[in-house]
Amino acid sequence: MSLKELIGQLPKVVGIFDQLRTQAQSYPNLIKELQKWGLDPTQPPAKPDAIYAWSIVKYYDESPQKQLMINLLGEDQIKKIFVENFNAHDLQNFLKEAKDFITRKGWGAEFREKKVDLREEIHKFSYIYTQVTKWTRSPLQVLSEPDSTKSTEEYSHYPKEFQALIQKKIELFRGREFVFDKIQQFIYHNPSGYFTIVGDAGMGKSTIAAKYVSDNKFPCYFNIRVEGRNKPELFLESIRQQLLNRYWLKNAKDNNLQSLLQKVSDSLLDDERLVIVVDALDEVEQEDQDKNLLNLPTTLPNKVYFLLTRRPYIQDNKRLYTQEVPEEELDLRSQEYGNSSRQDIENYIWFFLQENPKTKDSLSKWIQDRKFSALTFVETITEKSQNNFMYLYHLLPGIAKGEYNDFSELDKFPKGLKEYYQTHWKRMGMDTEQKEKMVIILFILVESTPISCEMIAEIAEQDEYDVQKVLDQWVEYLKDQNIDGKICYSIYHTSFLDFLKRKAELETTRKLFKEVNQRMAEYFKREMA
Repeated sequence: MSLKELIGQLPKVVGIFDQLRTQAQSYPNLIKELQKWGLDPTQPPAKPDAIYAWSIVKYYDESPQKQLMINLLGEDQIKKIFVENFNAHDLQNFLKEAKDFITRKGWGAEFREKKVDLREEIHKFSYIYTQVTKWTRSPLQVLSEPDSTKSTEEYSHYPKEFQALIQKKIELFRGREFVFDKIQQFIYHNPSGYFTIVGDAGMGKSTIAAKYVSDNKFPCYFNIRVEGRNKPELFLESIRQQLLNRYWLKNAKDNNLQSLLQKVSDSLLDDERLVIVVDALDEVEQEDQDKNLLNLPTTLPNKVYFLLTRRPYIQDNKRLYTQEVPEEELDLRSQEYGNSSRQDIENYIWFFLQENPKTKDSLSKWIQDRKFSALTFVETITEKSQNNFMYLYHLLPGIAKGEYNDFSELDKFPKGLKEYYQTHWKRMGMDTEQKEKMVIILFILVESTPISCEMIAEIAEQDEYDVQKVLDQWVEYLKDQNIDGKICYSIYHTSFLDFLKRKAELETTRKLFKEVNQRMAEYFKREMA
């Protein structure tokens, strides 16, 4: 059977495998039918034709909606070119050849209409092909395993350390089309350049960056002060590796950023652009003050762009010196975008009220019990939010969980993010002597990189069970991650970190903060001994 005939039978092939995976011994006739198509599910694929055929079956099994790409891979000429370039470790050349083939066939419009990312799909298929070449068991055994459909998870277009962050950021994403339109216009009208999104804490800068990365599969770096991921050398190491992987760069492991960008620029197809997304420039820690933040290049090659986000700054602290490189800023605080931001905020609230399964019923009941109209609720909370998404991120789930059952009037809700934090602080009774132990735990989180519950308990001289109860109470403000087999905690958002730091400077809590620092110093001294 030819490759094209196999492509035509793929839905049936995968359907058969869905049956074979659960009851393999009961379907000898199905196995025979697969063997007629040149697919023997009982023997490891050894010949190149069999490896390629099984790779297509597995690719289709994972991405049945990618029919255009499957048709392309089913062409005999493409198969020959792929195998040659794969063996020569030159997938960049295969990308160019595949693009030329698509053009000659007149398929370009279809690929554009379906928004097929050719480079991305070649990455996925080549990874699957690599895995199939390593199969030492029969395809039936391999594909019958519960995790057999997870191979593409191994190929990721962004670093593993940012995967959880990006997924969390985009989980409830809504709106911001005016921002993406501005970015697209900038790229369209300029051969290269820096586009910067400016906004206060909580206005959604990081979420916009995460959404852009998720949608466009571009390299990224998220500066995270509380995790120590905010230094030029870490940025360069991460971006270099991403560029090497995505663009199949050769002999570039020790190149500086400028050289890497030039190599990528030279390898881009005519319709390709490179956009590197860098979040939270304001969190960068860098000693040499006379250079660009993160040592960003002063010049950029054609078709290379940076999408940056940062908090408002004074000109002396901009630290983005360029040589005739186009620049543009979008300030989310600007009145120009006030109506668009307000509409996004309202849509976000309506989502929690009408669509989010975790909150819609509880919020609706809360509103009905107080005899408010849904529209009044949305309009009032929109006004209170001051166009701040982080405010809504905390407030709306809080209302749904019953934390505001004593609020009979909407006007009593805090105004803006800072006032929200202060209101929540008071509602938790954090200024009372009884909550001193809880304050100590939060101050330890302020002064440390991600830290385990066990270590917090030792520093705070408290029972580990009690510490965990406190962490659970503040879970919405914390980020947990597995480090060397231990769950470690850090402050989730810099706006709350800044709030706690301001608390530490107040006369009423300054002494307690000094005590925390002393305890931490003593703890690490004991550990070093």
